Amino acid sequence: MSETVKKNEFIEIKYTGKANGIIFDSNIEEDLKKLNPDFKPQKTIIPVGHEMVVKGLDNALQGKEIGKEYEITLKPKEAFGERNRDLIKTIPLRAFVEQNFNPKPGMVVTLDNMLVKIIAVSGARVVTDFNNPLAGKEISYKFTIIRKTEDEKEKVAALFEFFFKFVPEFEIKDSIIIKGPRNLEILVKTYSSKFNEILGKELKFEEKMQAGLENKFDEEKNKSN
Repeated sequence: MSETVKKNEFIEIKYTGKANGIIFDSNIEEDLKKLNPDFKPQKTIIPVGHEMVVKGLDNALQGKEIGKEYEITLKPKEAFGERNRDLIKTIPLRAFVEQNFNPKPGMVVTLDNMLVKIIAVSGARVVTDFNNPLAGKEISYKFTIIRKTEDEKEKVAALFEFFFKFVPEFEIKDSIIIKGPRNLEILVKTYSSKFNEILGKELKFEEKMQAGLENKFDEEKNKSN
């Protein structure tokens, strides 16, 4: 019998997600190029059962065979949720003007770390939609589990990529020690319990000035604001 996947195991996965038959996400090169010819596929390593992919896909991974291609269809509640009318909000136009931004219907912008669609601009008011663009939609995934990984450094690096969006210098002992500038400490405090939940090891911080790392952190912080 082929090897199957269990909860908490780290796996590398290849996948393509579609909504209404149109690709919205992929790390398979030929599918990704249909989305954008300039995009490059990224390796995706995740712990199963911790919703680092949408809930329905995460649930579907358990018990699947390594190396076999699967296809699933997910209802909105298993994917990006139902549309919520309370997330249609009216914002004063001046809030955009103060940021030197001229909103127009159909634009998608980032506000409060969320993708927001401009629905209408009327007088001094802007009607916005804070729902996920895929909310309320049935989506499908094709996926293949490439392998499991038991390498602790690879597991830690995968979590850093997911939560931090970059991999800092680190050392694994009884805990995971992050070495870098002082402004990394806030990330350590924020995600230590999550690392402990997934890997059984907390994050600890050790200050070490590194050329370029502080700027990298600030760049990622600014992107999320």
